[in-house]
Amino acid sequence: MVGASSGIGLAVARRLALAGRKVAMLARREAELAAQVALVNDVTKKQLAFAYVHDAAVTGEAEALFQRIEQELGPVDEVHFVAGVMPPVALDEFDLQKDTVQVQVNMLGCIAWGNAAARRFLARKGGCFVGVSSVAQDRGRIGRPVYNASKAGMDTYLEALRNRLWRHGVQVTTIRPGFVETPMTAGLRLKGAIPADQAAARILKARDRKKPISYVPGKWRLIMFVIRNIPSFVFRRLSL
Repeated sequence: MVGASSGIGLAVARRLALAGRKVAMLARREAELAAQVALVNDVTKKQLAFAYVHDAAVTGEAEALFQRIEQELGPVDEVHFVAGVMPPVALDEFDLQKDTVQVQVNMLGCIAWGNAAARRFLARKGGCFVGVSSVAQDRGRIGRPVYNASKAGMDTYLEALRNRLWRHGVQVTTIRPGFVETPMTAGLRLKGAIPADQAAARILKARDRKKPISYVPGKWRLIMFVIRNIPSFVFRRLSL
């Protein structure tokens, strides 16, 4: 579980542990990660959650850390990439440093863990990779251009990975969440946002149904269909 110290990643990790699964929980904030791992183990009354400090922006760590997790916990048959960053960006701001971090975490981080998982799953003829993208990938909005672009890149990578691996028994599921209550969205006053645990339940349901793409919640499929089909000369005038 990459990105497991808060929000959707923590909620999914907790649900997996409650189902009796061993869960490697990865996040960059060491103290917060350790606290959440302890809480999960306290709830399950077993040591099923294990902490691994990792910054998804440091993509070069993925392969070695994947190997270490398998050495310590056994073969990994399921990977969830939930890490993501969305810094505030003013409409007149063009900050390459913020842009670079978003691309490193949201897209390249997913690619690094996707590649590491794909090599192993391909050899074993089985496995599941779940990538949490965003409805933001469907259009280029004025508010967060690089967040949109990084999620679009992640989404396309996941589609290509799915098309490569499905015939070998490997599942790749793309999750496109709408508004979810997480630390990343705190303060945005999003109407109709669902709790992270509710999103986690829907993500695991999509995994169980082997869905290639799932909007969470499902109403966002229709919402984004409408938004995708707004003509560009109209869309650019909207503050979406």
